[in-house]
Amino acid sequence: MIIFDLNCTHGHRFEGWFDSAEAFDRQRDAEMIACPVCDDVHVDRLPSAQVRVPRAAARDNAPAEAPDEAEKRPEHGDVMTLPTEVLAKLRAIVRATENVGSRFPEEARKIHYQEIPARAIRGQASREEAKELSDEGIDFAPLPPFLTKDTH
Repeated sequence: MIIFDLNCTHGHRFEGWFDSAEAFDRQRDAEMIACPVCDDVHVDRLPSAQVRVPRAAARDNAPAEAPDEAEKRPEHGDVMTLPTEVLAKLRAIVRATENVGSRFPEEARKIHYQEIPARAIRGQASREEAKELSDEGIDFAPLPPFLTKDTH
């Protein structure tokens, strides 16, 4: 497995695990990789600063005290670093909404124009549908995929 640092066009950084660089390229070209924050499928690899050291050399030259790994990690607002309890609460809030699937734009309009009683809903909308809803003044927010999946 190879771990790549990835970046979407909106500047969100996250990790991806792949069998090889070629596997990453195939999945990216097929738009199978999406940003966990904004669901953007336009993802690129970031340069990696990892250096591989042979085990014998690493053991011989190991410092007396290794610096804390958390201090070496860049802080980039990756939501996957949220505490487990916070993620669980966010997922519980999402599960308390009604999943209307592809009917989301239609249901959101009915609620907005008070044709049906207001309720918390979630679902899917294309970029074009989302733009139309926004242009109509209908408030909604995209959910990152990690909130709509039960396992991670």
